[in-house]
Amino acid sequence: RFIDSAKARYWTRRGTWVYDNALLLLPKCLWSNVVPEFVMASGNTVLMRLVASAYSIAQKAGMIVRRVIAEGDLGIVEKTCATDLQTKADRLAQMSICSSLARKFPKLTIIGEEDLPSEEVDQELIEDSQWEEILKQPCPSQYSAIQEEDLVVWVDPLDGTKEYTEGLLDNVTVLIGIAYEGKAIAGVINQPYYNYEAGPDAVLGRTIWGVLGLGAFGFQLKEVPAGKHIITTTRSHSNKLVTDCVTAMNPDAVLQVGGAGNKIIQLIEGKASAYVFASPGCKKWDTCAPEVILHAVGGKLTDIHGNVLQYHKDVKHMNSAGVLATLRNYDYYASRVPESIKNALVP
Repeated sequence: RFIDSAKARYWTRRGTWVYDNALLLLPKCLWSNVVPEFVMASGNTVLMRLVASAYSIAQKAGMIVRRVIAEGDLGIVEKTCATDLQTKADRLAQMSICSSLARKFPKLTIIGEEDLPSEEVDQELIEDSQWEEILKQPCPSQYSAIQEEDLVVWVDPLDGTKEYTEGLLDNVTVLIGIAYEGKAIAGVINQPYYNYEAGPDAVLGRTIWGVLGLGAFGFQLKEVPAGKHIITTTRSHSNKLVTDCVTAMNPDAVLQVGGAGNKIIQLIEGKASAYVFASPGCKKWDTCAPEVILHAVGGKLTDIHGNVLQYHKDVKHMNSAGVLATLRNYDYYASRVPESIKNALVP
């Protein structure tokens, strides 16, 4: 349904919260993996302001995710089945992200995972700062003239919800992906519990961000040793197609973990060679931000057929032909996908 108010106009439906208004925030850029070829000063470019805001907003969402755990009441509800859950953290983090973006960037299209009722958002949830270090970075020239209304933002407020409810906190991420002309071009991933097992003195949480043509920041790029084939795949949504496709890769090891964001981080930090998910289930808000980070360092993410994913505002949300992603050697893994699995998955 369409809802009009003085603050926002948005469309909600099962599993979706879409805004025509938006706002963002960001933190500190730590490390770049790619040297940009054609860039210009970011100045007041819409894209870099949006990324800087999204960084800070993602950090705020990460704090909300940690706070809900600390308070002890997760407020769990089932959406479609026992493995498709929503918690109080999902709800509050999405309200924070989408409302913050909508206030600061009123012409954005924002698509969030959770189907939430329209209501006033507590000012405590609003984040209106931006990470100034990002604004010091150059904006790739091909994006310098982008306007707010040209962009679509895909939001997963808590990727890895089932694992969150089971205490597997290192699987959890907050995802904010930015698309232009159907292509994922910028993204932010917050890991609320990064370092949570490193002791009481460790800094908890981190934020990774990237822009195509500029680079990816906030982590150390590392590759799996040459000749090793380590597959990361779903922990909570497996089936025969998934297991058959993983087996066809002839892996040395298989990692079953939660969260698309978490799996892409495994690729860029040398813990896995390929992310293989030969099934529907993963959605655009799961892949938009992680795809940017992977592509910014030379990796590749497609569906099982090798098709590039599209992120237009009107595209279907389900990645119905699954996901195949690698940091290196994409063709090796793509060539091993059985035809029977391709035939079973319609794009």
